[in-house]
Amino acid sequence: MTTSPADRLVAAIRHEDGVGELGMRDARGKNGFSLQFVNQLVESATELGNDPAIKVVVLTGLPDVFASGAPKELLEMLARGEVVPSDIVLAKTVLDLPVPSVAAMQGHATGGGLALGLCADMVIFAKESRYGASFMNMGFTPGMGITRLLEHVLSPAIAHELLYTGEFRRGSCFEARSGVNYVLPRAEVLPKAFDLAARIAEKPRGALVTLKRALSLGRRQAFEQTRTLESMMHEITFSQDDVRRRIEDEYVE
Repeated sequence: MTTSPADRLVAAIRHEDGVGELGMRDARGKNGFSLQFVNQLVESATELGNDPAIKVVVLTGLPDVFASGAPKELLEMLARGEVVPSDIVLAKTVLDLPVPSVAAMQGHATGGGLALGLCADMVIFAKESRYGASFMNMGFTPGMGITRLLEHVLSPAIAHELLYTGEFRRGSCFEARSGVNYVLPRAEVLPKAFDLAARIAEKPRGALVTLKRALSLGRRQAFEQTRTLESMMHEITFSQDDVRRRIEDEYVE
């Protein structure tokens, strides 16, 4: 197994037999989407995707946090209009991986962190961890394509309820009522993800790339359409006077 330098926030790790790992390990920032984190994730994902030896990529986070989305500083910059939501390219980076991907969502995933995991081709939740689209809690509409990505693993009715309410739910709540591939005890998430990846990696890369392109076409097209709609909604909601106050009051680490 080879890995990136230990001081990296996101590591491109190569396991045996064609399995790559996109390891998110910013413990201090709780895998929040700081500029450095975003740049390293895009760089590492691109590196793994372009490696002809890699046949499948597993997205991993910290034991207690898969990804926590945009940090407060970035949200405040969005509210002030200093950056635009379309600058956040993480979702597209994962969706556009040429090989299949598995999100091992061992820890909690909130907001953009949940959206990132849902970009993977296969998703594994932990029964004990919490998942939620927290955008509306802070007064602005959802982003990163989650308005359609959530419908890929949940019924539209449940997806819309979570988007409206910003509610966090334990992974156990999604058992037998979602399109999530597996909902397992937290300790079993990583072993299952790498077992699944190993079985996928037994196949030829060329066939996997071709099938990935076909199976992901609908989601990728829907994501591009949704980005336009979400950007329009963000222009409206981020311009409202109370958004900055809500970000300050409602932001959850």
